[in-house]
Amino acid sequence: MTVNIKRILKQLGDDYKVINAEGHILGRLSSVIAKRLLNGEKIVVVNAEKAIITGDRDMVFQRYKEKYDRGSKEKGPYFPRHPEKIFKRTVRGMLPWKSRRGREAYRRLRVFMGVPDELKDKEFEVVECALYEKVCKTDKFVTLAEVSRYLGFRGV
Repeated sequence: MTVNIKRILKQLGDDYKVINAEGHILGRLSSVIAKRLLNGEKIVVVNAEKAIITGDRDMVFQRYKEKYDRGSKEKGPYFPRHPEKIFKRTVRGMLPWKSRRGREAYRRLRVFMGVPDELKDKEFEVVECALYEKVCKTDKFVTLAEVSRYLGFRGV
């Protein structure tokens, strides 16, 4: 599946911020992004597969596997396997999704695996309060790519 990145970025306009998710804790970064989306900012996230989930490896895998297995194949609820879609779903959980304001905020978010060629020359923003080195003291963590691989995604 090819993604037309130029079309996606054209829909956002020119006044968007680019955040590099590499080395950031997923939940902390998602909450900051959700708040900024609700304030009207347009945000593009790159390197989503390199975001970090803290905790014991087996416990993290078990928690995400339970989310993925929940529901039925026909009716859902469906939980994504792609790292960029898991990232978006995490942000969506922190937005008032059932209101118009929350849905419009969610539409201002774009998430990519890796760094697209169109964004290589842009300045990447780093969220200091979500950086793993600044916040966390534990050495137990899993990247979003590893969780996706565990759930059955073959693209990482």
